[in-house]
Amino acid sequence: MAQAFPTDDPVISAIFAEGMDNSHVYSLAQVLLDSIGPRLTGAPGQLAANRWAEQVLEGWGVEARNEQYGTWRGWRRGISHVDLLEPRVRSLAGMLLAWSPGTAGGPIEGGTVILADPDDEASFAAWLPSVEGKFVLVTFAQPTCRPDANWEEYAAPGSFERMEALRDSVQQAWRSRMGRYGLPDAEIVRRLEQAGAIGLLASNWATGWGANRVFAANTERIPAFDLSCEDYGLVYRLTEYGQGARLRAVADAAFTGEAPLFNTIGIIPGTEKPDEYVLLSAHYDSWDGGSGATDNGTGSITMLEAMRILKTVYPEPKRSILIGLWASEEQGLNGSRAFVRDHPEIVAGLQALFNQDNGTGRIVRVSGSGLVGAGEFFGRWFSQIPQELTREIDVSFPGTPSSGGTDHASFICAPSPAFGLGSLNWEYFRYTWHTQIDTFDKLVFDDLRNNATLTAMLAYLAAEEPERIPLDQRVMPTNPRTGEQRTWPECRDPMRSWEEYRGR
Repeated sequence: MAQAFPTDDPVISAIFAEGMDNSHVYSLAQVLLDSIGPRLTGAPGQLAANRWAEQVLEGWGVEARNEQYGTWRGWRRGISHVDLLEPRVRSLAGMLLAWSPGTAGGPIEGGTVILADPDDEASFAAWLPSVEGKFVLVTFAQPTCRPDANWEEYAAPGSFERMEALRDSVQQAWRSRMGRYGLPDAEIVRRLEQAGAIGLLASNWATGWGANRVFAANTERIPAFDLSCEDYGLVYRLTEYGQGARLRAVADAAFTGEAPLFNTIGIIPGTEKPDEYVLLSAHYDSWDGGSGATDNGTGSITMLEAMRILKTVYPEPKRSILIGLWASEEQGLNGSRAFVRDHPEIVAGLQALFNQDNGTGRIVRVSGSGLVGAGEFFGRWFSQIPQELTREIDVSFPGTPSSGGTDHASFICAPSPAFGLGSLNWEYFRYTWHTQIDTFDKLVFDDLRNNATLTAMLAYLAAEEPERIPLDQRVMPTNPRTGEQRTWPECRDPMRSWEEYRGR
């Protein structure tokens, strides 16, 4: 059955055919996620991804550049491994945290100790000598590594509720323990290092089967590892019950000096209004536990593919069409905030920005970001797009402006017309958001084809739109907790260096 189009616009038809029948999302994703891999700020993969995107855009005939806005502490990840040696042998599932020191070229070996439960700072100081030559476990152990849904399906009456109560009590006890230190976490870690600990062990379970969130170390001299929920629990119990846990770890990692930070920018110049812009936006960086597939390889691939489609079927837009692949979103929207500060002329000339950053699912939510007049424009645009691409979209107008979390927040604060394209869940937060299993196989390519095609149509219609989207702001709602009226978010300065980030 032939696709039905709501209008006879030949460009809409051509975008649909190019995006759905000649899609490049698979090949783009395979190179970015399998060959280049994760794009941790300051790491070699980030720079490789910048160069690759610039070359890909130029290969399509899109003007492209990597625009430096700052520097970072360079860091290289190598192979890491943690093994249980006693009371039995087991290779543990885990990895070095980002920006952690390594093990100085060889393995380290030692016993284990759980972070003390002090009465106060003085009792912590008295306990500290016991960490010398040992790995310190610095998070609580989950009582179960089964997802709640599994318990709800199979547990006997009352069993799930008892497990929840136990988990809540263990978690609260650990919070109380940390509160009694009277010290910031960074200071606790510094004292552990000074006292001779040889490594830190933690586990940040994402509540799904086999999924852990892998973030950054805050050590300066010793390695810090994340272990799987299951293996961290094993080591914790062996330590808790005095059963002689002994580990060996090796981690190849190196700080490589100052590394430049780039946003990758591409442009198809406008023919009638070159100083007005439609901007396709996605953060390009990622944490490096996995491949950065759904956070945010998918958003980056969506915007690259949309640019390819537009350059193919709409090479002479009325307004200029930009792509921005932003660096260091994970550390505070730094790449996009720097672009806003460095390019006030683009912010002033922005017709519309479309940002995608929450997974592989097809787009199902669009908000007006608090701009009162935006709904009229989206209504007109959606009416010209095939229902196959729009029928599931829940619209919210005027909506509210984003104050952070993803990159359109860097623009809407100005205010400038910037909109998030929200994706279907696909259990994003439980399984792939910042986890070590955020990998190529989690992508849903039918949904990505949908998203790139829809985004290209929105960009085309925004570029052709006779009028500018007005910037009239809604009356902000009240905070239900305080009863105070919320205010429009303020734009923030970027952190352009590692030193600013660490000192924030």
